[in-house]
This record gives sequence, structure tokens and C-alpha cells, in this order.
Amino acid sequence: MEALKKAIDAFVNAFKIEDLRKKLIFTLVVLIIYRIGAHITIPGVNSAILGEYFRNSNNLFGLYDSFTGGAFAKATVFALGIMPYISASIIIQLMGSVIPGIQMLQKEGQEGRAKLNQYTRYFTVALSALQGWGISVWLSNLKVTVATGASLSVLADDFASGPGNIGFRLLATLTFTAGTIFVMYLGEQITSHGVGNGISLIIFAGIVGGLPRAVLAETEMLKEGIQPLAIEIFILAMVVLIIGFIVFVETANRRIPLQSPRRTIGNKVMGGQSSYLPFKVNTAGVIPVIFASCIMFIPAMIASWFPNVSVMQAFATAFIPGHLAYSVVDALLIIFFTYFYTAIQYNPNDIAENLKKSGGFIPGVRPGKQTAEYIDHVLTRISLPGSLFLALISVGPWYLKDALNMSFYIGGTSVLIVVGVALDTLRQLEAQLHTKNYEGFLKRGRIRGRMAS
Repeated sequence: MEALKKAIDAFVNAFKIEDLRKKLIFTLVVLIIYRIGAHITIPGVNSAILGEYFRNSNNLFGLYDSFTGGAFAKATVFALGIMPYISASIIIQLMGSVIPGIQMLQKEGQEGRAKLNQYTRYFTVALSALQGWGISVWLSNLKVTVATGASLSVLADDFASGPGNIGFRLLATLTFTAGTIFVMYLGEQITSHGVGNGISLIIFAGIVGGLPRAVLAETEMLKEGIQPLAIEIFILAMVVLIIGFIVFVETANRRIPLQSPRRTIGNKVMGGQSSYLPFKVNTAGVIPVIFASCIMFIPAMIASWFPNVSVMQAFATAFIPGHLAYSVVDALLIIFFTYFYTAIQYNPNDIAENLKKSGGFIPGVRPGKQTAEYIDHVLTRISLPGSLFLALISVGPWYLKDALNMSFYIGGTSVLIVVGVALDTLRQLEAQLHTKNYEGFLKRGRIRGRMAS
């Protein structure tokens, strides 16, 4: 109860600050706009029949749909969500490791980042068009067996006619692409004028948006006697444990002790204070999970372009969540992206150089090259348990879901993203509250003394 009261007080304090209140309201309005668009079905699609297909199937599209908050299962204007933008970002960052021109832009500061963001936007448009065309082909060929036993097309009669449904495919591709561009714009506006990382909050809103539907489905199973009460209680306990475990690891860090040299100025001795250099155990956050998930969608996307090719369909089936191939590849991708993103985020040479310039040093380690090697050694060691944690929490719950015959996915990727984004947003809110001498979310006790603004 004390923690809940503390959180409520922190939100009240946030709304007392005019600038922060405007940012919070702006963020909320943008997310509402996103959720409204996630319910507008594109012309020509019977969302009821398409929804029947998703309720009776278990494939990778279901995980994709969870990231879009049900927008994909309804074939709405935001069906592709923000995933094409994330895929484009991954490719641009990977290209920076092998293309000198992109490497130079990555080192040019704000101007270089602005240029890379422009390239990412262009690439997002291309990927959205490709994925949109693939989804439109898949929709135009999809037949769903309903309760009466009839096999019905998800397209309306007016759109199902014509050679190859070319009119519907072009319209759907254009709509999906425009929707993704608009979602990308909304995310960038949140980052610029709101609170938190806009792209992460868009994914957060999509996952949370699908939560009420999942809870209602599970409640219906309990009422009909399909799921025993004991299993439901066990599921609830597992949800709490998974969230607690994620919060514990997300807030854990490895502290490297630092010492500043003593300096005598006149009759006063300055410096000589001890501090520490903190590194999170999960140094890369939720980024590796998002990156890996985007790549794991590729087999299903490619298979959707060739609906009548049995080899492609068999290849996509092997990558359904819960299958061995999916679990192994997803885990390996998460481990790879954890090390990759950590290497991008932390440069041991730069950290060592900055410590040397400020006069700080790690006790027992010589400044310069040895300090850089020590920091790199620490990052390498803590990245391994961090990556294994991400892989376990992303892959493991799929098997738990199948074992308990649950109607929804209780953990792993979705919960990790929700908890990670929530913690990151709360940290940003707390930082701004502390500048106004208000108590924040994540620490006990009040800030004593005013911080210089």
C-alpha cells in the first residue's frame, strides 16, 4: 500500500509541473490516436472472418499481432505497426559495421544521426511496401473455415473479384505503408515533445492494448469450465513472478569503484572521494528482444508472398513460436544482439579516456589502455548472464503456455518489453521530478536541497 501511495503521489507531483504536465498529456493524446487507428479496418476486408482465423490458429502472426495490439488481426491501417521502422533501424546499424560511409556518419554527432535517421525513414517506406504487398497477397488468398463448415474469403465480394485482386493489393499496400509512416511520425513526436522513447511507447501501447482481450478470453474459459480455477490461480502467480523477476534483473547493476585524486589548493585538500561506474546487468535493455522478434517475423512474411508454394509454407511452419527451431534461432539472435547493442552503446576506450581527462581512476588499474581493457572485460562478463536472461524470458513462457493450455501469452517478449519500457519512462519522469525537488517513483526518501537547474 505504501508503494502504491508513493506512486500516486509521484503522478500528482508530475501534474503540478506545467511543462511536465503538457508532455504527459501530449504523450497520452498521441497514444490514443494510435489506438484509434488500430481499430480502423482497411477497405475490402471482413474483420470478423479474419478474426476467426486468428482465434483458431497458432502461428508467428499471432505474436506480431500482440505487438500491434490486435491491429494486424483486424487488418487495420496500422496493421504493420512500427516493426518496419525497427527492422530498418537494425539493418542501418548492422550496415554501419561494414560500410565506412555509415561508420563516419555514426561518429559525426547530431548531424550524422540526423542523416542516418533520414536513411532509416526511406528504408522504412521500402520495407513497409514490401511487407504490405506480402500481407495483401496473403489476405487475398486466405480462406477461413467458419463454424458452419463453409470456407469463406476474408475479402468482400466487390474486392475479391478481378484478375489477381490487383486493385485490393495495391490499395492495401498503399494503406499499410501510409499507416506505418504515420505511426513512425507519432513515435518521433512523442520522443521530441512528450515523455519517454516514442517508438518503445508505441510498442508498449500495442501490447497493453491487447491485454483486456486476453483477460476476457481467459475469464470466459474459466466460466465455461475449460480452465480449472487452480490453473488460473497458478497462471496469475506465474505472471507476478515473471514480472518480479524481470524488474529484479532490469534494476540490477555491476558497480566499478572509482577514485578521484587528492589535490591541495592552498590550505585545503580537494578530491580523494570514492564513487562508482554503474553498468546494468542487462546492458542492452529490451532492444535485443525487439530486434530478434523483428527478424523472426521474416519467415512468415516471406511465406505470405508465396501462399501456394508448399516448401515456403513448411519453412514458415518450422518458425512458429514454441517450436524447437524458433526457440533456438530466437535465443541465438537475442544473445548476438545483446553483445552487438552493448558494443554500440558502450565504448570502453571512450570511457577510459573520459576518466583519464577527469582525473578519475579505477583502484588497482592503470589509466588508459588497461582501464579500457578492464571495462571491456566487465562488459563482456555481465553481458552473458544478461543475454541468457533475455533469451530465457523470451523463449521459456511459450512452453509454459502450451503446457497450461492458456489462451494468451503470459510472459517473455511482451512482458519484458512492457516492464522495460515502463521502468525507462518512470526513470525519465523521476529525473524531471527531482529537478523540481519532488519525490520520484523509484527511490525512497525525498531529495534534500535543490538541484541546480
